[in-house]
Amino acid sequence: MSNDENTNESVDKSEELVDKLKETASEVVENIEETVDEVIDNIEETVDEAVDTASDIKDNVVSKAMALKESNPKVFFGGLGILALVILSLLMSGGGGDKKPLPAPRNVNLSVGQAYELKGVNNVDPDATVRLVSVPGSMAAYDDTEEKDRTSTCLHVPQQTKVKLKQLQVVTGAKYAQVEMIEGNCAGKTGWVISNNLN
Repeated sequence: MSNDENTNESVDKSEELVDKLKETASEVVENIEETVDEVIDNIEETVDEAVDTASDIKDNVVSKAMALKESNPKVFFGGLGILALVILSLLMSGGGGDKKPLPAPRNVNLSVGQAYELKGVNNVDPDATVRLVSVPGSMAAYDDTEEKDRTSTCLHVPQQTKVKLKQLQVVTGAKYAQVEMIEGNCAGKTGWVISNNLN
């Protein structure tokens, strides 16, 4: 056999192989299309049956509820009352969710001479200030009736101001801390805060 004959024979075999592959591919595509059509038909039938069943259940429940209302209204309305209480209690309980817990004061082991930051334990506003007083336990911490009490910069110190603990004192059951500001406009000034305001 010559090279031309071998080449022609190889070309013929290649063409036959390509034709067989095309036929096989066509058959595979047809099978896939038939399978997909069958699956879609089955899904549609299942959905239709589910809708019919749900509709039948709804109609059945409504008819039984109406029959119970007519035959025994006390049980019917009692059941509605219990259902309302359950729903109300679920609504009142909050149901969890992504709510952040309220901030709680931390108990910090305070040590005289150490540096801390001021933090208003009852403030959620980051711009709130911490009130300093000149005498531990004095009512001035809560009384801003004088103009100078509201405007003095060293009486209302921004949160997160660095302070150094000078001493601790218990007054009427509450622990107070004398602090010296080590930064800001009031650096070097001292005042008293409730110890929970140190973080």
